Amino acid sequence: MIDHIGFAVSDLARARAFYEAALAPLGIAVLMEVTEAMTGGNGAHIGFGRDGKPFFWIGNGKPASNSTHVAFAVPDQAGVDAFHKAALAAGGRDNGGPGLRPEYHPDYYGAFVLDPDGNNIEAVCHGEGAA
Repeated sequence: MIDHIGFAVSDLARARAFYEAALAPLGIAVLMEVTEAMTGGNGAHIGFGRDGKPFFWIGNGKPASNSTHVAFAVPDQAGVDAFHKAALAAGGRDNGGPGLRPEYHPDYYGAFVLDPDGNNIEAVCHGEGAA
């Protein structure tokens, strides 16, 4: 199952205004803002969603990160770890090893890899099976 998806935009403020207006009739609103400092210098990002869960992200990442981002929901940390190991063995490049990301929320456990085209692929669990 897809947990969330995101992509780069050229003007974050303009894109925010567009998506706030366009998604409002769907009950989707800004739920989270991530600063450039929180991403380790990989740009600022805005998460849209509903019911407390951001699932659509836009960001103004640096050119190397101007790729699509897809996160797959997995049931536990072992699944995140297995994804990361398998993706690296298949030729992916590490973009953030398995671990807690408390800057997103206290139980966020994820791992990131870049696929052969530079897309940022993630596996994430939200506390289920947390060690």
